[in-house]
Amino acid sequence: MMNKLPMITTPRLILRQIAKKDAQAIFSYAKLPNVGPSAGWNPLRTLEEAHEFIRYSIEKQRSGQPGVWSIILKDERLVIGTIEIHSFYKYKGEIGFALHPAYWSKGIISEASKAVMIYAFEELKLKRLSLAHFLDNHASNRVAKKLGFKEEGIQRKGFLHGDGRVLDEQILSFTDDDYRIQYVEVFEPFKEKITIK
Repeated sequence: MMNKLPMITTPRLILRQIAKKDAQAIFSYAKLPNVGPSAGWNPLRTLEEAHEFIRYSIEKQRSGQPGVWSIILKDERLVIGTIEIHSFYKYKGEIGFALHPAYWSKGIISEASKAVMIYAFEELKLKRLSLAHFLDNHASNRVAKKLGFKEEGIQRKGFLHGDGRVLDEQILSFTDDDYRIQYVEVFEPFKEKITIK
């Protein structure tokens, strides 16, 4: 049985369960050469591959993973990316995301991630949330640092890329202790601006 993924509304965004109807919007950015490779997968070649990604996302959720949210910009009512907690196991998981390049450097991923972190630590009761990125992915590193993730080190040859390369990854983490320490200053004010239902 598939767990229900809540809809989360933030000041600029709606995060909702990925759906079949999102395929065209996802394909519009997932086919670009500067999106997938930085996250470990090859650019999509056909719309059918976007449908396959959505089916795969839903199947992962059926197997016990929390699920994948589509990131929707409220003003445009347009799917511009995805965010998820993957590699979930009892007390820990890893946050991952992809975003249309037209919306890079606008704080979109930070806003979506902060909402997902609240869900991770308050609803899923995680003890640890990790974030991994390739060593040349400086944008993801900036997002992680902005969110308060701490660098743990480099996992050498830790990721098999979709193109066949085996790459090093920078590993960062955020724990339930970090969440408690930052709650009053960072998360409590943000919680007042969002809804999770």
